[in-house]
Amino acid sequence: MNGTSWRYDDGALTLVGEIFAPESPNGRAVLVVHEADGIGGNVRRHCALLAEAGYVAAAADMHGGGRVLAADHIPGALAAFRADPPLLRRRVRAALDAVMSETDLPADRVAAIGYCFGGLAVLELARSGAALGAVASFHGLLTTRAPAAPGTIVPRVLACTGALDPLVPQDDVAAFQAEMIAAQADWQLLVHGPALHSYTNPDVDRLDDPRMAYHAASAALSWSAFMKFLEQSLA
Repeated sequence: MNGTSWRYDDGALTLVGEIFAPESPNGRAVLVVHEADGIGGNVRRHCALLAEAGYVAAAADMHGGGRVLAADHIPGALAAFRADPPLLRRRVRAALDAVMSETDLPADRVAAIGYCFGGLAVLELARSGAALGAVASFHGLLTTRAPAAPGTIVPRVLACTGALDPLVPQDDVAAFQAEMIAAQADWQLLVHGPALHSYTNPDVDRLDDPRMAYHAASAALSWSAFMKFLEQSLA
């Protein structure tokens, strides 16, 4: 399922996302940030689920032009974002501002979620002090070069990760917890014991990457927990 093409800008860069409009709007919106390559099936599936539940779901474009990166271009793009938190925060903030302009909703009725790279992106959005109701990261990287200062984080935060995820080792999980406590954030952490990286994405098994695998039970549990979290956060 594809949404409607949605154009917005980050400075001179034109970004092309997708808007999924609900048949019965509930007056809330969720920005959804893609994995490392770009908008794909996993993001579209979750946007469709959100729209079915009454949320305007907006799939952000982080690379420009709606591009989906080839495998050999992904490491360089991710390294550039990881090395420059202000760039990453500005790019995802451009999407948030565009969603709020598109929907004319107040900040406390808007959330941002992300998968893998997108999970890191929405956590950086929260660290930046952006005013919105909630952020949720699904198997995203949890550490940053620019930790949140005390009192900076406005939204409620949910991070869902796999205990077996080699890209998010236990030291990173502990560092994230320490950062959230020091920042005095309203935060939750959900750790799935059997899950590797990308556990929400049924398409990831095609990559034959031993670090990643779909885990249906963990995916269902994290989505159920998130939907309850969303309902509570965007009251």
